Amino acid sequence: MSDVLILFGSFALLLMLGVPVAYALAVASALTIWHLDLPLILVSQQLGAGAGSITLIAIPLFIFTGELMLRGGISERLIGLAGSLVGHLRGGLGQVNVLSNLFFGGVSGSAIADVSAVGGAMIPQMVKRGFDRDFAVNVSVSAALVALLVPPSHNLILYSAAAGGGLSIADLFAAGIVPALMMTAAMMLTGWWLARRRGYAVEAFPGFAVVFTRLVAALPGLLLVILIFVGIRAGIFTAVESAAVAVCYALIVTVLVYRSLRGPALIDACLHAAKTTGNILFVIAAAGLFGWLLAYLQVPALAVSALQAIADTPITVLLTIIVTLLVLGTFMDLAPLILICTPIFLPVAKAFGISPVHFGVVLILAGGIGLITPPVGSVLFVGAAIGRIEISQALRSIWPFYLAAGAVLLLVTLFPALSLWLPAALRS
Repeated sequence: MSDVLILFGSFALLLMLGVPVAYALAVASALTIWHLDLPLILVSQQLGAGAGSITLIAIPLFIFTGELMLRGGISERLIGLAGSLVGHLRGGLGQVNVLSNLFFGGVSGSAIADVSAVGGAMIPQMVKRGFDRDFAVNVSVSAALVALLVPPSHNLILYSAAAGGGLSIADLFAAGIVPALMMTAAMMLTGWWLARRRGYAVEAFPGFAVVFTRLVAALPGLLLVILIFVGIRAGIFTAVESAAVAVCYALIVTVLVYRSLRGPALIDACLHAAKTTGNILFVIAAAGLFGWLLAYLQVPALAVSALQAIADTPITVLLTIIVTLLVLGTFMDLAPLILICTPIFLPVAKAFGISPVHFGVVLILAGGIGLITPPVGSVLFVGAAIGRIEISQALRSIWPFYLAAGAVLLLVTLFPALSLWLPAALRS
């Protein structure tokens, strides 16, 4: 037990001192290995093993795809399409913000990156068009939750890798679609209600001709997501192969079709993708070392025993895990949260007969909500920085979005069919 306390205690202490998560994971693991009198070469071996999964090759490729979409004009056209479809509803650009996150999907692989990309474009526009800053920020950070489960979500790929790589990524992608649509509807309805209360103006519908024109312009971007999902689901290519196809497709669209990606923008996309990939893979490697120690110290078995002592049904177990994830998500990005918590809580879920696919959806939703929850909430901090408001100002009016996100999480938790129906239907 003392070894477990050293592992988690040193990790928590380093986080409180402001040490980045990846370094905190690595240092805490190294200290524990030293205390256990194990060979220190295990540190380098397990770091390499943690980032050595073939499935993880898909992550840098999808990150590069996201950079190409952002700088090659695809994201602008998706936002334009969303504007023509829902911009005339009460809340206007707020509705566009949510729908754009659904269209843009989880290509960035990080909720912080999503709110930076879409929120960075939408928040200044919303403020310029007369929306209050707190409303613009709250819509943007809440809309980032929509993108967490949309194929091709990096979060689901990370979850599959953290679960040992035995889960079908096609099933995970399918399982995230219905909850993502539910979250989209919940956030749009909440935005509409708040916009009505505040008396925001309603814009005119641009006409079906404009909708059709923007649909044609955005169709190549929409087809990218469809191509990836259908290709994996039909067994045409693996997740890694789909990521390579996505890069080639994005290059063809941005360079040859739109002709908007020039040399400097391409170099910029490569540099940003390389930097993001380095950060994520270091976290994955450090989490791999941490996860190996969890298994060595039999922490999953201890977690199963502890939860069996305080909970006796799958629902109570899930609710207990959700509370833990909400707390951890307030100071930790989703990628390390998935990599750390999956080896601990997935065995617990399996012990209570919970589907690993359903558990993955619940884990990502709960972790995502934690990212917009005080006292830290990294996505909330980024959104507030973009919107140039204090966190306290955003928190005074964000509660309706918390209620909406919590309602979706509760429904998905209580009714597993919401996430498991589509994978089963596509397999039949």
